[in-house]
Amino acid sequence: MSLLIGSTTIGLILALLALGIFISFRIFSFPDITAEGSFTFGAATASSLIVAGVNPLIACVCAFIAGMIAGASTGIIHTRFNINPLLAGILVMTALYSVNLHIMGKSNIPLLSETTVFTWIENLSATIFGPDDKMMIIGWEVATKDLCLLFLCFLGILIFCIIMWWFFKTNLGTAMRATGDNSQMIRALGVNTKRLIIAGIALSNGFIALAGAMLAQYQGFADVQMGLGMMVWGLASVIIGEAIINDNSIGFVIAGAVVGSVLFRLLVAIALRWGLNPNDLKIITAFFVFIALILPGIMKNRKKLTFKRKANAVN
Repeated sequence: MSLLIGSTTIGLILALLALGIFISFRIFSFPDITAEGSFTFGAATASSLIVAGVNPLIACVCAFIAGMIAGASTGIIHTRFNINPLLAGILVMTALYSVNLHIMGKSNIPLLSETTVFTWIENLSATIFGPDDKMMIIGWEVATKDLCLLFLCFLGILIFCIIMWWFFKTNLGTAMRATGDNSQMIRALGVNTKRLIIAGIALSNGFIALAGAMLAQYQGFADVQMGLGMMVWGLASVIIGEAIINDNSIGFVIAGAVVGSVLFRLLVAIALRWGLNPNDLKIITAFFVFIALILPGIMKNRKKLTFKRKANAVN
């Protein structure tokens, strides 16, 4: 049960990553590989500030802003210099590796002895329920602090999802969605699509950097390599969510990204629980992404075959 709760909590934290990937890949159809650099950028920024004595919430805000700067840089390189979006992301991601090393001063920053957002939650749980309080859930003994972490992470993600849903219903958010769907039409209406792309990619990487900052605080360390493979992780979460929640409305798609993130983390945790070698984790991740990519097409073909069989039966 502890494994289930911990994996779900990490899945909710990485839902911020999935939401960021959703903005770039689904809203703007922008293959933004900056995510792997901005994820670590957020973790490095927040961790360095926390070690320096800065309030953890302020450190998270700074991480979000740092991610937006990284995303805006990719957007500017793409729109102003007409560089392929994939190459623009690679350029910024490569540059961020050195930037992250300069910010951290070393390859790894431990946070176990520092006060983080999750330290506050644990202290709150200890104050209300006691330091070693446990609860029985379906016959399993679970620490109350783990349940508090899970609940507050869920509440935080719920708030982020509501804000994102509201934003994409506004005029600016609708213009961003229209830019991804049909940029020629939105330009004909006098909208500057280049600015919208820069703003959208900046927002996307802001979410991704915030995910890195929160994960670093949850795990108790920030590492310069922690962003490796995160773009694939986020993309898999979005695709799995779309396969599960088969609805194209913005609210359901956002919810699907969160569900996909949690489910994907649980699948990885189960694979590790069954004795998977941690060195094979990236292979399993790639396999899950492959399944997630082909699954919608398989389901669609099955629906077509079922429909044809019913039509033939009627005739």
